Amino acid sequence: MSADRVTGGVRQIDEVGGNRGLDVMSVDFEPRIVGFLCNWCSHSTAEGMTGAARRPPPPSIRVIKVTCTGRVDPLFIITAYLRGADGVLVTGCWPGQCHYKEGNYHARRRVALVKNIFETLGLDADRLHIEWASDSEGRYFAEIATEFDRRIQQQGPNATRSEVFC
Repeated sequence: MSADRVTGGVRQIDEVGGNRGLDVMSVDFEPRIVGFLCNWCSHSTAEGMTGAARRPPPPSIRVIKVTCTGRVDPLFIITAYLRGADGVLVTGCWPGQCHYKEGNYHARRRVALVKNIFETLGLDADRLHIEWASDSEGRYFAEIATEFDRRIQQQGPNATRSEVFC
C-alpha cells in the first residue's frame, strides 16, 4: 500500500516498509517548443491544417516561419534552447523537393552539427528534432508535432532554463 502526494511537480511515494522514492511527474508542465517551419511545406500545413486530418498542431509549439529550413542558422536553435525552449522542432520539404534545391540538405547537416554540440556540452540533444512533411501531409505533420510534444512532456522542463539567462 502506498500514499501519493504531489508536491511542486514531483510525486512523492511513501511505501509501507519505509522506502521513499521520487518520481518526476509533469503535472502542471506545458512544454514550450519552438518550431522553425518551412514556408513552402510545413508552415502552410500547420497554418491551414491541409489534408483530410484538419488536426491543429499542439498549442505548445511556437511557430517561426522561415523561407526555407536551409535558412535556419544553428545560432537560432542554440539561442531558443538557452533562452528556455523545452524543445526545438525543424520541419521542411522532403529531401529532393526543396524549392531552393538544397536547403533541406543544409538544414539536416546543421541540425546534426547542433546535436553534436549539445552532446559535447552535456545538453540534451533529444530536445532537438528535424523532420520532413510536405504541404499535403497535414495528418503526418500533426503526428510529428504531437509525438514531439509528448516526448518533451515526458522529459520535463529544460534544465538550462533556470541555469542560463533566466
